Amino acid sequence: MAPPSSRRPGYDRKAQYGLFATYVIAIIGAIVGLLLLIISIADPTGFNALRAAGNEITRPIAASLRALVVGIGNIDEEIAAYIKAGSQNAALRRQVDANRTKLIEADAIRQENIRLKSLLQLTEADSGTVSAGHLISSTASSAARVARLDIGSLRGVQAGMPVRAPEGLVGRVLRVGPNTADVLLLIDEGNVVPVRRISDNIPGISSGRGDGTVEIRALNTERNPFKPGDIVVTSGIGGIYRPNIPVAIVARLDGDRAIAIPLANPGRVELIVVQRPFRPDEAAPRKATPPDEAPADNGSAENASAP
Repeated sequence: MAPPSSRRPGYDRKAQYGLFATYVIAIIGAIVGLLLLIISIADPTGFNALRAAGNEITRPIAASLRALVVGIGNIDEEIAAYIKAGSQNAALRRQVDANRTKLIEADAIRQENIRLKSLLQLTEADSGTVSAGHLISSTASSAARVARLDIGSLRGVQAGMPVRAPEGLVGRVLRVGPNTADVLLLIDEGNVVPVRRISDNIPGISSGRGDGTVEIRALNTERNPFKPGDIVVTSGIGGIYRPNIPVAIVARLDGDRAIAIPLANPGRVELIVVQRPFRPDEAAPRKATPPDEAPADNGSAENASAP
């Protein structure tokens, strides 16, 4: 005879033992509960002591379970805080980038204001100024080192006029159009400028080298008196360039020559002024007539004409 398809718990010892243990635990729990009920009615003080002891025993377990429940409950808040912190960091990063851009713009404006103030002071202090403008381009490498201005003959610019910037001498006007002018730069090989060292007025001649530098030769000495760090300015000898315009700073020595770097770099100069050619007789003081000669002559003339 075939065994039945579903076996009852009585035929399985493990199931039978489990069911028996469940009954025993339930009966013991009921008995313990009944005893606690009787004790709580008969002896409330003793019941309170038992309850306090139970609380102390279950305190670590309850605290651990509470922390676990709170932690699980705060997971969503922590995830939201993490996402919010990421968005805040991105916003702060964008703000920092914007502030950096504003600082760069402010520094550029400050530098531009410094250049404009220098040009304004130069224009106000120099009576030989013809016009002010901008250097808009310059040759990087060419046989002739030439730059272009955005002002021309309509603003009074003529060929041969010196051009300078707040930093120093730029060159002289080579060709002129109505609204533009070409400038032969100081670094061109064909541009020769009389200079002097500002520390002791030793005269020299500056000529371009075509490579962005100039060479300076002394006039009245056999050896090279210049040394690195010397600053030379225009001397005004021979006319064209007004005296005391910064020209270059000596970088190194090469035999009887001093190699110098122009103070007005054509690649960085923006604002310029065009000046009238300097004439040495402008700097010569006029001889003043003593104020007492005229009355004396008048008195003698009156005495001579008296009868």
